[in-house]
Parts: sequence; C-alpha cells; structure tokens
Amino acid sequence: MKIKNILILFALGLLFACEPKIDTFTTTSGEADFSKYVSLGNSLTSGYADGDLYKSGQENSYPAILAGQFEAAGGGEFKQPLMFDEYGFGRRFLLDASIPGPVLAGVAPDERNFQSIAGDGPFNNMGVPGAKSFHLGIAGYGTLNPYFGRFASAATTSVLADAIAQNPTFFSLWIGNNDVLAYALTGASSDSITPMPYFAGSIGAMLQKLTENGAKGIIANIPNITSIPYFTFMNTRLPYNGLVLTEQAQVDALNAGYAPLNAFIKSIGSTDTLAFALGQNGFVIAENDVLWGMRQMKSGELFLLTLPTDSIKNYGYGSQTPIPDKYILSTGEINEIKTATTAFNTVIKNYAQQFDIAFVDMNAKLSEIEQGGVVYDGVPFTTAFITGNSFSLDGVHMTGKGNALAANYFIDAINAKYGSVIKHVSPRLYPGIYYYQ
Repeated sequence: MKIKNILILFALGLLFACEPKIDTFTTTSGEADFSKYVSLGNSLTSGYADGDLYKSGQENSYPAILAGQFEAAGGGEFKQPLMFDEYGFGRRFLLDASIPGPVLAGVAPDERNFQSIAGDGPFNNMGVPGAKSFHLGIAGYGTLNPYFGRFASAATTSVLADAIAQNPTFFSLWIGNNDVLAYALTGASSDSITPMPYFAGSIGAMLQKLTENGAKGIIANIPNITSIPYFTFMNTRLPYNGLVLTEQAQVDALNAGYAPLNAFIKSIGSTDTLAFALGQNGFVIAENDVLWGMRQMKSGELFLLTLPTDSIKNYGYGSQTPIPDKYILSTGEINEIKTATTAFNTVIKNYAQQFDIAFVDMNAKLSEIEQGGVVYDGVPFTTAFITGNSFSLDGVHMTGKGNALAANYFIDAINAKYGSVIKHVSPRLYPGIYYYQ
C-alpha cells in the first residue's frame, strides 16, 4: 500500500513539475522599415465595395489592415481619405434579403463627400477608384477623377507625386486591373485595353520613383478578371443556350423570321446562319465582327452581371431581338483580355525582380479560390456571388473578409522577402455582405 502511495505522489510530482510552455510571437520588421507606409492603387486598394466608396469599406481596406499589423513592427500612422458616411457618392448597393439580391441603398449621401479634404492630408492610402496604371502619374488627375480630386494636395498634382512627397519607407502597389477591367465591364463595347508600352512604362517609372530613396515595397499582379462574379454569376443562372423552345410553332416562327437573313449570310459564302429547334438554343446576340451584325451565342461566352433578364423573359431579347454587345463577352474578347492580363503580369513580375521588391501573385491566389475554394481560420472563400465571402455586391470588389484574406497574402510575401515577422489577421474579425431588411 505504501509503495502504491509513493508511486502516486511521484507521478503527481512529475505532473506539476512540467510547466506548460507558451510559444510567443515576436513581430519584427526584418529588412523592411514600416515607419512610413504608403499604398498606391485603384479601387481595390481604396476599400471600394458594393458599387461605391464608403467609410467602413475604407476602414476595412487591405492597406488599412496591413498598416494595423505593421504597427507592432514600428509602423506609423496610416491616414485614409475617409468618406463621412456609408453611402459615398450615392451608388452603394445593399442586399435585400427579401429578393435576395442587390439593390441601390437609395440614401442621399453626405454632401461633404463631394468636397475637398486635402487640408486633412497627406494621406497614406492613395488608392483611387477607376485609376489605370498610367493615370497615377498624370498631373492634374484630380480634375479628371473626383475620387482623387477630393483629397489631391493641389489641382495640378498626381497620385504618384503626392505619394512620393511623403517620402515613404515602405509602399504597396496594386495597379493594372482597370487596364483590362474597364474594357471588360463594357462587354468590350467601349474603352480599350491599355497598350503595352503605356503599361510597362508607367509601372517602371513608378517603381523607379518609389524606390530611389531606398524604400522597400511590394507589388501585386492582376487576377483573371473573367473569374469574378461580375462575369460568372449570370451564367450559372442563364446558360449560353438558355433559349428553350417548347413548342414547334415557336421554332417555326423564329426560323421563318430569320430566313431572309440566313439567305443573305449564305449568299456571301458564310455558314454562320441562325437556326432553332425544340429544346435549348443559343441566344441571339449582337456581333460587330460580322457584316450582318448578329449570331447565336456559343459555349464559354459570358453574360455580364448587368444583363437585363426581364427583357429576355418579356421582350424577346435573345430571340426576336439580339442581346446588345455590352452585356456579353465573346470568346475572342475573353481571349484578348486573358492574353493582355498574362502579358501585364509578366511585366509586373519582372519589375519586382528588377527593383528587388516583394511580389504577391494575386492571380494564382484567385485561381485557388475559384477552383476549389480556400478556408482560412474557419472562413470559407469561393468566387460565388453573395455567398462566397470574397466579393461584395458589385461582383468585382472585395468584402472586408476578402480584404483580410488579401492582406494575409501580402503579409506572406513581405515576410518571405524581407525576413520580417508580421502576424496574420483573422477574416472572422471583418464584415462580409450587408443585408437590408
């Protein structure tokens, strides 16, 4: 009995002698200096979401999240040109739970949102909605873009000039999306893809200026924009061959109606005629690249989020009347956009190497989210519209959770390049989609 008691006491002694050890996380800056961080870019950098730039969206921008993490490694104040309310310029969407779907908030914004706040600057977040690569260096850009106009230091300044004037020790640059996106958002019916000399020259000139005083930094590349909900969601609900004919009378009427056009098409040696049968048929769409101005939609082509589905259901869009080009990306246009994106991303990666700065492959990251989804700290991310946590109600820009995930990708690249130890953030702490009841 005594032996048994002795063994028990010995075991208890060993148990209490083993004090638990807690791993400590020491934040360090490594080779980087975060004391003066400035971010440059477009709407993705500014915190734009749900179709507009509003206060809480800005507060949850990925640069603001990064700056918060930099503080523990010597980062300084990070000022943003905040709006005064949640409605920005009055174009914000909310999610109406009764539909469910996005609706305009319909609230008059604070008039101060349209006034200059330059006197409160300078501002560390230089993200400007709508900006293309070559826009950041344009003197007087504030007179062309009201988002920059409200916080530009002078009417004649440029985004780059105001950034350089702050003598940043660290910068982030995420620009180039609009160099292809602006074209894609119109269904390739207006605007244009930025010519390569403009793009490459602009990126190179910016990095030259930003690094000339020894600043470290990071640059991100361009995600495949045709993978975002603006270009994919409508196609999950309405396929290219969603013109379903259930009665022979419908088939006969359409074939008879297009018979004269088909005769003309054949007369000029083409076989690209319009034909209809019972069941699923390709929608009739406008096509500027053919002499007769229309054709049937093909597999792989994309409807835009702006497609007026009511006109398809009730007014003969896609059958009696071609769906306008501005609501569709054709196979050729998709290939054109992807080719340009690949070329631009090659330039970005090469410049990251040339200027010896960190590089984050946001194109690859979006591909992971698109193909299989990503789970981060228990939060699932997909490219699904509304339910995927990644994208806001405009189908283009990120939610607060999406910005948190993006910030973590930036942090990974910064830590790898500069030997810093910057802590990740939990996407759980940031908002997703706002519901309107």
